[in-house]
Formats: sequence, C-alpha cells, structure tokens
Amino acid sequence: MMDKAGLKNRLLDSNRRPSAIIWMLAWPAIIDQLFQTAVQYVDSAMVGSLGAVATAAIASNSSTIWLVNGMMYALGTSFAVLAARNIGSGNEDEVKKIVRHVLMSIGILGVTMAVMLLLIGRHLPYWIGVEAKVVPGAITYMRYIAISFPFTITYIFLANLIRSSGDTRSPMICNITANIANVIGNFLLIFPSRTIVLLGLEIPMWGAGLGVQGAAISTAISNLLAGSMILMVILFKQSQVKVDWKGSWKPDATLFRQVCKLASPLALERATISFGQITLTILVTSVGTTALAAHHLAITAESITFMPVSGFSIAAMTLVAQSLGASRKEQAVSFARKCLLFGVLLMSFTGMLMFIFAKPLMSFFTGDTAVIDLGARVLRIEAFAEPFFALAIVGSGVLRGAGDTRWPFIYSSIGMWVVRLLPAAILINVFGFGLEAAWSCMVADLFVRGLLIFRRFLKGKWIDSWKH
Repeated sequence: MMDKAGLKNRLLDSNRRPSAIIWMLAWPAIIDQLFQTAVQYVDSAMVGSLGAVATAAIASNSSTIWLVNGMMYALGTSFAVLAARNIGSGNEDEVKKIVRHVLMSIGILGVTMAVMLLLIGRHLPYWIGVEAKVVPGAITYMRYIAISFPFTITYIFLANLIRSSGDTRSPMICNITANIANVIGNFLLIFPSRTIVLLGLEIPMWGAGLGVQGAAISTAISNLLAGSMILMVILFKQSQVKVDWKGSWKPDATLFRQVCKLASPLALERATISFGQITLTILVTSVGTTALAAHHLAITAESITFMPVSGFSIAAMTLVAQSLGASRKEQAVSFARKCLLFGVLLMSFTGMLMFIFAKPLMSFFTGDTAVIDLGARVLRIEAFAEPFFALAIVGSGVLRGAGDTRWPFIYSSIGMWVVRLLPAAILINVFGFGLEAAWSCMVADLFVRGLLIFRRFLKGKWIDSWKH
C-alpha cells in the first residue's frame, strides 16, 4: 500500500525552504516547456521554409486547436486540483476514485472531440476567409490533428493529474520524447529526398516531400507517442495517482458536479481567449497572407517567454491546492508569493531577450524578409507586457489551486474583448492600421489582465473560495 503521508510530507514539509520545494516542482516543467518551445521553433522553421502559404495553412487552424485543447485543459486541470486537494488531506480513496473518473472521461471525450474536429476541419478555412491557395493544406492539417486527438486528450488529462501529485518529471520525459519524434518526423516527411552536407561529407537523405501533410502526420505521431507514454506512467508507476482497478467504476455524479463547478469558469476563460484569438486571426487575415504568417510565427517566437513560466504556474497550483487541502493557509500564501516573484523575474528576463533578438528569432522561422520585418516589430511591442503576462499566468495558477476559477474568467473576458479585440477591430477595419495595431492592443490586454489578477491575489479572498 502507498504511504499516504510520503508525498504530502515531501511537498508540505515546513522544515524545508518553500523556494526549494517550488524549484523541485518547477524545474522539470520549465525544462519541458523550454524543450517544447525549441521543438515548436524547429517545427515552424521547417514549415516556414516552404513559404507563407504553408505557414498560413497551419496558422488558420491554430486558434481552433487552441480552443479545443483549452477546453480539455480546463477539465483536466479541474480533476488535478481535486486530486491535489485530496492528496493534501490524505484522502487516498478519493484520489483513486478521481483517477478512475479521469480515465472514463478520456474515453468518452477523446472520440467525441475527434469526430467534431474532423467535421469542423472541412469548413474552417472557408469560415475564417483564408486565400484559396491556403485551403487544401489547412484541411489536410486538421484531418491528422483530429485523428490523433484521443491521444492528445490522454496526455492533457493524465499529465495534469500526475503533476498534481508532485511528479513533474514523468510528463517532462514523455513530452520531450514525443517532441524529438516530431522533429525527426518533420525532417523525413516534410522535405523531398536531398543531399545534406555533414562534416564535409555529402550524405543522400530520403524524404517523403509531403510538405504541410508531412508536418501534420509527424504531429499526429508525436501526439500518439505522448499519450501512450503518459498512460503507461499512470498504469504502472507507483504513485498516489496510479490506477486502482479494484475500485468501483460507477460514475459518481457528485464528483462530476465538483469537476464541472471548477471547470466551467476555466473552460469559459479558455473559450474566451481562444475565440478571441480566432477573431484576431480573422482580423489579421483581412490584412493579408504576409500579416497572417508574421502573426503566427511571432506568436510561436513569443512562446519562449511565457511557456517556461508555466512551470511556476503548475507549481503554484499544486502547492496551493495541497496546502489548502491540509488546512495550511499561511503556507499556501507563502508558496504563492514566491511563485509569483520567480515567474515575474523569469519572464522579465526572457522578454528583454525577445526585444533584443526579435529579428534573429523571426529569421529562424522563415526567409521571407517581409514576414521577418513585420514579425520583429510586433515582438518588440509585445516585450513590454511580459512582466504583466507573468502575473496573469502564475496568478491564475494560484487562484486555480484554491478553486477560485471564476475571477480569471471574468478578467480574461474584459481583457480579450474590451481591451484587445474591440480597439483592434476599429484600428484595422476603420482606420486601416495593420498588424502592429493588433499587437499593441494585445499588450494593453496583458497589462490589464495581469494587474487585475494581482489585485485579486493581494485581497486574499481566494484563500477561502473553496467554501463558496
């Protein structure tokens, strides 16, 4: 039998410095996100080398994929918060029941969402109004993403669940392995057979020459690998979230109500952000294919600043949830403060680097000089918002760990629709401004969102939000 106190004491041991505990949880997630960002860079560069049309084909699907993944992330996070709460309180039986419900949810939602994406993918390029030459690649890309979606949702749900127990290394290993496979697959499937020069030697290299379709197949294989590996962890690795086959598999309505209570605001928050991103993509599409390509690649480039910071958001959510589950409010606040500080410092530093190296970053993805120049300009605009973006990312992790998911949704709605999209629509459609105007509105959104979440943290009402 698992030692119920073992992992809880390791994370909540008052004799250990909070900073050491935070870094123990955060560093694997940071490495995971940095590696994933590096792979996204390579992935985007490989596709970007095919030209703006290929980049736009993937970009036209990105916001919709983010929306669906965000909705699944909301559910997965809610299960994880419940699990962390019960781990903190030492309720092992409830944790095992949560794990079984996670697996049941994966089975149902994986198939349902895959079918939905297949149907939507046929019409999405026409809905958002991309140029005719972009449509075939866009449809093909979404088809493969949809087929692999059951494995995508498996990784999303189980990675969150495993992290809630304090194990951030296993998801890191699974994700790094899958991303390496993605790079290898891209290298072999996107480009045609050619001769490469290595250490002065000319080596013939086979290639399928599938272009965007090759990138899609490679991503699908990567999703399959990540989902399969994380499933093996939950099935076989000894931990507090290992599957217990002997327990009841009867759906528990009370548990699903708890999940829905937590997930609904978070799902709405994700939907608000993703629909906003789709709307912004439509606005940018009206500016032209170059703007759309620059927009997509600049977002990928910016990920080097905010993806690693999510490691502190994960640590904050886990530690706050377990601390409050153990009725240690002061410890929860201490963890939260330090996670926020580390997040802001890290993102301020990476934002500075992004400002300095904006043009080399864009040059990594594409040789199109117009796309490079435009993307570099908007990255330098965005750099000023990075500390506030960190407050939003890590602060949301703190609030979610406490079960306070309603206010991040409200703040995201205000920021996205009132501060970002409405002014952007006016500046682009009425005054004829371009991508720079849209990204300036994005900066204003992140300023507002970060400050509102920080204000919520300072007021302290989040600590008792689980009771309401």
